[in-house]
Amino acid sequence: MLFMHAVILAGGYGKRLRPLTDDKPKPLIEIAGRPIIEWQISWLKQFGITSFVILTGYKWEVLVKWLSENERRLGISTYFSIEEEPLGTGGALKKVEKLLSDEEAFIVANGDILTNLDISKMRLTSESVMAMSLVPLKSPYGIVETRDDKIVEFKEKPILENYWINAGIYMMSNKIFKYLPEKGDMEKTTFPKLARESLLLGVKYNNVYWRSIDSIKDIEEASEDLLKMRSGLSTEK
Repeated sequence: MLFMHAVILAGGYGKRLRPLTDDKPKPLIEIAGRPIIEWQISWLKQFGITSFVILTGYKWEVLVKWLSENERRLGISTYFSIEEEPLGTGGALKKVEKLLSDEEAFIVANGDILTNLDISKMRLTSESVMAMSLVPLKSPYGIVETRDDKIVEFKEKPILENYWINAGIYMMSNKIFKYLPEKGDMEKTTFPKLARESLLLGVKYNNVYWRSIDSIKDIEEASEDLLKMRSGLSTEK
């Protein structure tokens, strides 16, 4: 399936990343010398996406300026939807319904995710409204294994392969707008409703790079990761 548009949710305050977000929104925080949103654009362009809908609010002027100045270099076109008041992820997406209502399907991504997962593996069926990417949970702590009352092994932050988390990247059909609130987060309202009605697919990804940038430590570790990865966030198909 060819995608015409990708929507990037970029309206958050990034409070946990202050003072880095005092003068710019989270998507402009640099990881290994490039803003998060530039990493995202480079990744999504691998799938032929060159038109981006940016849902922004906090420090929107800074983000609009940066993207406008870099559109030609990045080879993209951008449409901005600016929240005058916080609408939540659901309300922000609902606001651009007229722009996307004619699209058979489009990609939506949280604006603080770094990944190389292959979105072409995501599919919708006639009985689904949305597909959600899932990645295995990585323990934030080291694991201690015991046998009886003795410690036998230490595992440093292992991947918990039987536990899956929302990777923050979605394929949505234009039917999604019927389920979005005018104001509020779709994670709390839309997704549970779709799940109850069996309209939500889950696409599991193993052996992909995925990182959510929520703290200074995340920035440091993600920067180290990307500098070590020779091909950056190129998708391995």
